[in-house]
Amino acid sequence: MTAALTGIGDLLDRAPVIPVIVLNDSADAVPLATALVAGGLTVLEVTLRTPCALDAIERIAQEVPGAVVGAGTVLSPDDVDASVKAGAQFLVSPGSTPRLLDAMLDSGAAPLPAAATASEVIGLLERGLDHGKFFPARPAGGTAYLRGLAGPIPDFRFCPTGGIDLAGAPEFLALPNVACVGGSWITPDDAVAAGDWDRIETLAREAAGLARA
Repeated sequence: MTAALTGIGDLLDRAPVIPVIVLNDSADAVPLATALVAGGLTVLEVTLRTPCALDAIERIAQEVPGAVVGAGTVLSPDDVDASVKAGAQFLVSPGSTPRLLDAMLDSGAAPLPAAATASEVIGLLERGLDHGKFFPARPAGGTAYLRGLAGPIPDFRFCPTGGIDLAGAPEFLALPNVACVGGSWITPDDAVAAGDWDRIETLAREAAGLARA
């Protein structure tokens, strides 16, 4: 099992892209994660959108050296507890409430709650957090919105996720308040279904090579 993270900033600084993974079969978890790590992406978000997600997180945590696996689409304290028990080292939510944020902060895992408005960012700062997910990145305002937030709130860094692909990632990564981006393009459904791990490793290598500000 991988060593614990020192904080969310450490997680976001490891690579320019965090793969957002949706799995329908936990048997795919280990070969998929192995391909991503081989391609240079070691921080992996498995979303809690399918019944096998927790099993997938547990398998990656136990069987893929070098991988740092976390849970995405965390919506409740129960999700927090189940994810940490499965081995998740970080937790990603598409938003936050006081109750959910309390559970994330008390879990021992690195928290990455989402913030899409200035008030939500300030709320996270008041809780001692200086990183958050920006979701859904393009519908919520994209790079223009993040650039606007950088003026009054320069010390908060984001991981934008939602509608970002290889072609669009560089415009986000060029912003000083963007630490990395999240994306599902690295793990296309057809490649996972076909077990085309070489293709996924290639996509990971391309993503890992993206430049950041």
